[in-house]
Amino acid sequence: MAYLPLRALTEDRPHGALADAWLDGLAGALSDPSTDRSLLCRRTLTDLVYPAYAENWETAVNDPALPAGLRLALASLDPREVTLEPEYYAECDEAKFARVKPLLWLWYSFDRTPLGGQNVDLGVRLRRLLAPYIFKRCGENFKAFQHVEFSFGYNMDVGDNFVVHRHVLLDDRGGILVGNNVSVSDYANVYSHTHSIVDQKDVTDAVTILEDNVRITYHATVLAGVRVACNGMVGALAVATKDVRPYHVYVGIPAKSIRVKPNAPHDAQNVCLPLSRDRG
Repeated sequence: MAYLPLRALTEDRPHGALADAWLDGLAGALSDPSTDRSLLCRRTLTDLVYPAYAENWETAVNDPALPAGLRLALASLDPREVTLEPEYYAECDEAKFARVKPLLWLWYSFDRTPLGGQNVDLGVRLRRLLAPYIFKRCGENFKAFQHVEFSFGYNMDVGDNFVVHRHVLLDDRGGILVGNNVSVSDYANVYSHTHSIVDQKDVTDAVTILEDNVRITYHATVLAGVRVACNGMVGALAVATKDVRPYHVYVGIPAKSIRVKPNAPHDAQNVCLPLSRDRG
């Protein structure tokens, strides 16, 4: 089988300096504790989507001469004017969510702008900038592609070299703990809450753990409280309802082990020390 590492792009981007300056401006604002994050989000999105109203946003939103739809669209650029689903969850910590909501809204909205879309380099750099201000912990070299969504965001505890591909849901309602060198492929779902089959309002939160070198592949689902042990793999379309053993490949619904990776050590259980919430 061919070994196909990612290509390194060498061509110059004619307006690369503009991207650098734009990100530097956001980085500077985020590092300032006095920054109003909602205002930062609103101004950033207005510049991207409705630049003609960037300097007179408040006047335009309150101008009855403008179409109602336009005024609502402008208003929605301010995260205080919208609600996100997790805000309705009973266990939502209002203070914590108020801190991350503007950044989540900026993250989600950017992906739906012409600038965001499939703009891989800029998108990855923006999300890498935002993640440490959203997550409980974010290691080095975080990489997320477009349309990745979270529940609260503040219950994400992430190690180094975590890669998340397109259209992934990371439901951190009960907490998601991620080790180093973990990859989650397109359209995968990782949950940390579950509903009773008797009463939907009966919710159980449970920390879901993806240990070092784990792979969650295309369209796979990991249910709440599952531990995918180091070097474990959940195959395409699989639903992991129980813990995945180290170096094992699980497929199917419910997911079951079908093979052990050829690089597995003789005593994988002892080689792979469990990852704990305090990373001790």
